Amino acid sequence: MGDNNGLPLFVTKSAKGRILFQLYAILICVGVCLIFLYRLSHIPRREEAGRWAWIGLFLAELWFSFYWFLTTFVRLNPIYRYTFKDRLSLRYEKFFPSIDIFVCTADPTIEPPAMVINTVLSVMAYDYPPEKLSVYLSDDGGSVLTFYAMLEASRFSKIWLPFCKKFKVEPRSPEAYFRTAIEPLGEPAMAKEWTSVKKLYEDMKKRIETTTKLGLISEEINQEHKGFKEWTWLASKRDHQTILQILIDGRDPNAVDIEGQSLPTLVYLAREKRPQYHHNFKAGAMNALLRVSSKISDGLIILNVDCDMYSNNSESVRDAICFFMDEEEGHKVGFVQFPQTFENLTKNDVYSSSLNVINEVELPGLDGNGGPCYIGSGCFHRREILCGKNYSKECKVDWKRLTKREVEQSISVLEETCKVLASCTYEENTQWGKEIGLKYGCPVEDIITGLAIQCRGWRSIYFNPKRKGFLGVAPTTLLQSLVQHKRWSEGDFQIFASRYSPFVMGYKKIPLKLQFSYCYFLLWAANCLATLYYVVVPSLCLLRGISLFPEISNSWVLPFAFVIFVHRAYSLGEFVFFGGTLQGWWNDQRMWLYKRMTSYFFGFLDNILRLLRFSKSAFVITAKVADNDVSQRYKQEIMEFGASSPMFTILATLALLNAFCFIGGLMRVIADVENLVWERFTLQILLCGMLIFINLPIYQGLFLRKDNGSMPTSVTCQSIMFAILACVLSL
Repeated sequence: MGDNNGLPLFVTKSAKGRILFQLYAILICVGVCLIFLYRLSHIPRREEAGRWAWIGLFLAELWFSFYWFLTTFVRLNPIYRYTFKDRLSLRYEKFFPSIDIFVCTADPTIEPPAMVINTVLSVMAYDYPPEKLSVYLSDDGGSVLTFYAMLEASRFSKIWLPFCKKFKVEPRSPEAYFRTAIEPLGEPAMAKEWTSVKKLYEDMKKRIETTTKLGLISEEINQEHKGFKEWTWLASKRDHQTILQILIDGRDPNAVDIEGQSLPTLVYLAREKRPQYHHNFKAGAMNALLRVSSKISDGLIILNVDCDMYSNNSESVRDAICFFMDEEEGHKVGFVQFPQTFENLTKNDVYSSSLNVINEVELPGLDGNGGPCYIGSGCFHRREILCGKNYSKECKVDWKRLTKREVEQSISVLEETCKVLASCTYEENTQWGKEIGLKYGCPVEDIITGLAIQCRGWRSIYFNPKRKGFLGVAPTTLLQSLVQHKRWSEGDFQIFASRYSPFVMGYKKIPLKLQFSYCYFLLWAANCLATLYYVVVPSLCLLRGISLFPEISNSWVLPFAFVIFVHRAYSLGEFVFFGGTLQGWWNDQRMWLYKRMTSYFFGFLDNILRLLRFSKSAFVITAKVADNDVSQRYKQEIMEFGASSPMFTILATLALLNAFCFIGGLMRVIADVENLVWERFTLQILLCGMLIFINLPIYQGLFLRKDNGSMPTSVTCQSIMFAILACVLSL
């Protein structure tokens, strides 16, 4: 069969059926031009009511058209990658590079230790030589509970790893596997072992959850490992020394599983925290791991995953290194990004968390335009590019001649010497967070880090395998989802309005088409203004009797009807094609609107306040757990309100405002039906009615539901008052 030396380790294919998309784009473009022609040729005279409302609506439509152009530009040339792992194994099995895996957690109450160790165990069990794997957990919560869970995981791994290989387990997160797997009944011996391992896992999980619930470690557990002594001097999670413990030393010949096979190195790190020093959130944690791991294992490739993103595919590492080790193109690749996917989605995805269209169309589109952005989890990097190395043709590596640096220091010496690398003062007067490591100063440090890597000449790759590489936990309440998108949109717009903008930092360094493609994400927050205008002004003008659209009998109504119908029909077809449902698409439209009216609005507002020096960037962790009532409503796809929030006040106020305007507009039409007033206001009535229909869950939460997930009374009272006030002022 030969060794296939001349064959590539991956191929790239363009998407099929793009002619249909190009035809769609041309038709929409023609329709939009006709709408603009109508707007410009029918501007009300100075003395006419509604002149400024008309002009404002035209500006909003200009923005929507510009953003549609960005979206279309991103989607013009999606490409898809396919790997050949069989060729990789034949050619390089004995020469695989060492891999360091970084798992980050920050709060044991929001990110339970039992969940964290499932992610850790899933990446420890990769189908990869264990002596070349090292797993690091960064615990920014500095929690003894998380350390205890890691100690339990280090023991259980001796059983779990050989079990995974023997039974070809997928996924290799114990919780995810035993939740869905069926006990093998064919052979009694196999069934007995399967049941035994499941019981061992459940016992371990129970011990961890019991300890977590108590919130403290018993004296008996304290004696199990020297690492527990570190918490004797820990003042708080924001004020403590560096805690570094090597729980499994992969170099130790005695560090083996029950089958006698080597185990991956396993390290726990809680970097030093002091109140007077800014810790730079996740970027600071990653940079500390980067330095510490360079002394312990110094893996050539680094994978980072969020603690709720367990490995769903044991061959993901082999997929990733196909790109790095390809003889023709591999030396150009800086990082390989896998999509973010989620396991806890409901059938109709009530909060539109699946990101299916982004994962299946837009990120491949970015790849076709020059390379995907780094999205913070599920990403494989070359270590050297995170350390600031520029691309050059000399970066080509002969993988068969690489030798791994041997570390001869003992565990105790390594632990002590590496602690200084995770201290608060280590980065002072250095290039860390600027030219080296992940960038600081932005809530979405991953985007600017990836952009900086691309600006140094490296190529990024987007890889979306049939079996997803990683599965995480999506938000289970509306507020969690809105807050998460507020952080993303705020950080993205902060990049756009700074020196890190792709048009500034990427000038003459990355393709112009990639600079524009980045703007699709970076301008999320800016969408709020046009959306809020379109939601509020046409409805208030309907109440006042001011028409902003052509009469239904006028031929100018055709461009509006055509663009709306074709655009939404294509959106629905695309959504269903990529695995969604009709109801799921409608939920997606609702969340599209809600995010623009709240998350993006507050993200935009915070950026303005930050530029005026009234506020600073903050990092908010999205909760990964929910109580039983919330979980039950989520499974039933009942929208969760429950808490008082300015976001809910805005949503409820606008929902009521549209309801009041709809009723007022209908009364005006009915009262003057003989003069065919309804023809002038048909489109406004339809727009207002559509907004009412999309807001049905809010009306239910305000007035019909009695459970704990209904809209709080304070929000109901405020929103009614604000909506009535807006209507009175408009009249």
